[in-house]
Order: sequence, then C-alpha cells, then structure tokens
Amino acid sequence: MTRQPWRTTFVAIAASAALVLTGCTGTEGTQKSTADTGMIDFLNYGDFGGGTTPKANYNPYLDATKLAASDYIYESLMYVETYSCKAIPWLATAYQWSDPKTLVYTIRNGVKWNDGQPFTAKDVEFTFNMLKKFDVLDTQGVWTFLSSVKADGDDKVTFSFKQPGASAFTQVSGVKIVPEHVWSKVADPTTFVNATAPVGTGPMKLKSFNPRQLVVERNPDYWQADKIKVNELRFNKADAGGQVEQLKLSRGEYDTNAMFVQDIKKAYVDRDPKHHHYWYAPGGVISVYMNLTKAPFNDVGFRKALTTAFDDKQVIDKAQLGYVTQASQSGLVVPGQKDWLPQGLADDGRIGYDAAAADKALTDAGYTKDSKGRRLGKDGKPIAFSFKVPGSYVDWVAAADILIKNLEALGIDVRKDTPTPDANNQDRATGNYDMTFGVFGGGCNMYANFADPLNSARTAPVGKKAASNEIRWQDPKTDELLHTLQVSPDEKAQKEAVAGLVDIMMNQVPTIPIWYGAKWFQYDTTKAEGWPSADDPYADGGNGQVVLTHLVPAGS
Repeated sequence: MTRQPWRTTFVAIAASAALVLTGCTGTEGTQKSTADTGMIDFLNYGDFGGGTTPKANYNPYLDATKLAASDYIYESLMYVETYSCKAIPWLATAYQWSDPKTLVYTIRNGVKWNDGQPFTAKDVEFTFNMLKKFDVLDTQGVWTFLSSVKADGDDKVTFSFKQPGASAFTQVSGVKIVPEHVWSKVADPTTFVNATAPVGTGPMKLKSFNPRQLVVERNPDYWQADKIKVNELRFNKADAGGQVEQLKLSRGEYDTNAMFVQDIKKAYVDRDPKHHHYWYAPGGVISVYMNLTKAPFNDVGFRKALTTAFDDKQVIDKAQLGYVTQASQSGLVVPGQKDWLPQGLADDGRIGYDAAAADKALTDAGYTKDSKGRRLGKDGKPIAFSFKVPGSYVDWVAAADILIKNLEALGIDVRKDTPTPDANNQDRATGNYDMTFGVFGGGCNMYANFADPLNSARTAPVGKKAASNEIRWQDPKTDELLHTLQVSPDEKAQKEAVAGLVDIMMNQVPTIPIWYGAKWFQYDTTKAEGWPSADDPYADGGNGQVVLTHLVPAGS
C-alpha cells in the first residue's frame, strides 16, 4: 500500500498526532521535583485516537476506534522494535523452531495481570483461539498461517503452522495478549469496548478519560517495573489544527509528539536548543517504479544506467526539506537493517548521483543520441514517456520535477502527468503508467519487504490489478529466493536469501529507491532523558513500550 506524503496530510497528521492544551480533568499540574523520588511525575504525549468524538475503548483489536492506552496496557510475546528489527523478549523469554512448521515460545514466569491474577501460557492459547473464532479481530492475519495454538504447562506455547511459517513470525509475535479470566466471560469480543478498568500485563494502567484527555498511570506490579520511571502519561486530544499544535510544540507544552513541521529547526529546536530535539528515523522505501512490460524499461542496461541519473541530494534537500535520507538500492532500510546487508556492499548500497556516468552507461547500453541531443531507443526513435505523480502530493511533485529534469538532461523526453491520488493508485496497480513513484518495504518482515514488490505471484497482466507487484517483475530466481525466505526459520538461510535479493536489486534494478519516508518524532529533555535518537537508535520513536523502559528523570 502506498503511503501518503506529508504535505498533503499535514493537517490530518497534526490533528491525529499532536498535543493540545489540557482541559479541566483534575490531572493538571506542574512537574514535581525528581531529586528525591527518582521518578518523573508525568509526561505529556500527543493524541489518543478514537476519531473526532472519542469514546472509551480499550479493546486492542479494534484498530479504528481503540484509544492509545491500549498500547501501554497490553503486551505481546516478543517486541520487534522497528528500527533495527530486533526481536526483544517480552511476555516470552525465548522462542524456538522445532521444525519449519512448529514454533515454541517460552513464557515469562512471574508476570501478573494488573488485577493481580497470574499470567500463564493458557492466556496465550486462549487469546489466539479467540481470534480464530472471531476472525474480524485477527488484525495481524495470523490464522491465515496457523493450524493450532496449544499451551504446554504454564510456560510453553506451541504454534503449529499449515505451511512452513517463518514469514509469519513478526505477526504472531506482535499479537496483544488478553486475560482468559476476563475475556472468556465476554459474549461478543467484536463489540466489547473494555471500557472499565481494562486488565493487561503492561507498564501502565488506565487512570482517567474524558473527551479531552486520557491518562494512564504506572503499574507498580509490572514485571519490569524497575525500568519504568514515569508515574503518568497524559494524552491530549488534538483538534485545534496544525498551526496551533506547532505553537504548542514550540512552547514545550508536551514532551513528545509525532507531527510534520514545516521548519522544525526554526519552529522547535531554536526555541530551546538545549532541550528540544527531533529524530526522523527512516521508514518506507520511496522508489521510482518503471513499467517493466514496456521498452526501454524492460532492458536491464537502461534501468541500471538510471541508478546514477537521479539527484537524490537535491530531492532530499529541496523536495523533502532535508528531513529524510537517501535510500539504498538494496531495498533495505539502512542503517537500521544493516545486519541484513551482504558484506562488502559499498556505502550500504547507496548509489550517488553522477550524470556523466549515467550518460555513458546509456550510450554503452545502446541508447545513443542523435544530432539534436535526443536519446534514441533501440528502435532508432527518440525515447519519450510520462512520469505520473499525484498532483496534490506537493512534495512528490517537487521530487518528480527534479527527476524529470535529470532525465531531460540525458536527452530523454519526459511528460509529467498529475492525476488524482486514487486515479494514480489505480493506474499503477493496473500497469497503466510508464514511470511513477511507489513505496515498499520499511517493515521488519523481510519476506513481505521483498515479496510485495517482486513476487511474481503478486503481479497481473497489464490491465488487471496487481496485488502488490505493480512493476510486473517476473523472475524465477527471485521467486526461489523469496520461497527460501518464506519457509526457512534458519537465520543464516534467511540472510543468504536476502543477500540474493539484494544482488537482484543492485544488478537487475527492478526499482530505483530514492529516499526513505520519515517517521516524525520530536522530544523534549526538560523532564525526561533517554529518548531514542540518531546517536542512540535503540528503537524508533513509535515503539512506545520500549521507549518507556529507557526514560529516566532529566539529570539523573
């Protein structure tokens, strides 16, 4: 699925992720001294979800309407942090593949639900089988892969898969676990909003809620309570619009947020350089998609020549305000996923802009120029094609303008088409384009990262909608490597398969990555230190539970 760029979603992002002034909730106050307690009294966070008229809803499976408290009340078996994609032991202390179709988790001992009841393997078994029975709650789609989930005593759970299940590890590990002693009494969990004293194993408990503010408080019986140095998290409804939210950000009225700001240095950092910081970790891979069923894009020589044709730095600095970083041609998100790169890959697979090299490579590949400087195809005719980009995606249009000028400098005639986002998505899916932007990868499921754009089973003939392989890449070797990545639980075999896929990306160039989408994240160190950053990228800013275990009072 293509992610929307920031400029078109600015107001929406601000409204859904920013902080507003607190209303009269009974939780207002100023930060207490931490000198004696070693604790942070409270932190102000951004929006808590639930739409324009939020209602109490702490069902972790109702994604459209649940409130942010759910992310701190419930936990999963493993926490796959989304920067380096490391699987951190959480409710499970370990996992082991008995065979490619059997995965066994070891459940952590001594964990309690926040109502004092013990957490056991039976709760895990119950949770997964509830999702099987009420499949609308299976938001991770785990029962597409699973055949059974069974507890073995109090500390083991065996997951059996219909087929080799390595590619489903991140989904299974990420399912939020709920207590059997509560949810087994719920007649219909698909409508259960769990509004009163939701029971979870997480670091926080519900304290209060009204339409303006949601407050969660520290769970003193949390299994790693010694790492939680924050007494309260206060989420505040963001409904005043982008400019108001930016003003509140600049004033330091909350401690962290995730919003787009036009000039983050001037609007935020410069207001308090000592305490105001931001880190925009790299996300999805935004790439040049070429319709591989058409000439000249069906020629690897032409595609490979274009890897040095695009001025990535100008795109980053001008179209993306310097907020993003250049993408690796490997298809991986670096440096976070660097451990998956094959050794010896220069500059982690980043390919710099070199117009002269692109010109020579095109000529060497048989694409010469005529006396007028026009680049000729192998049919002897001037090369001309269109670049489609949604007209309302202002930053993408600016990026496309730069790339089009780069191509024109090489003697290629490029017409810019600016359809609506829906029309552009439809055209890309059905193959009705020459060149356009697409987004893939960025997640921690390595199989999905590469299968979405490259699996031949996910494409379709031009005119029919492709499931995800919209470039129409079809290659038996790619499919073979993807199959290995899909079925093998062995990390060495997985990394060897990824290395093969990286080689295909580098040398056959099915797509040309340009930049990584930004994960917006601002933070204030006045009250708390230990936030993730480029210097300490232990997770990205969206990994709330992991971040919470790292926060300590400022100056401690």
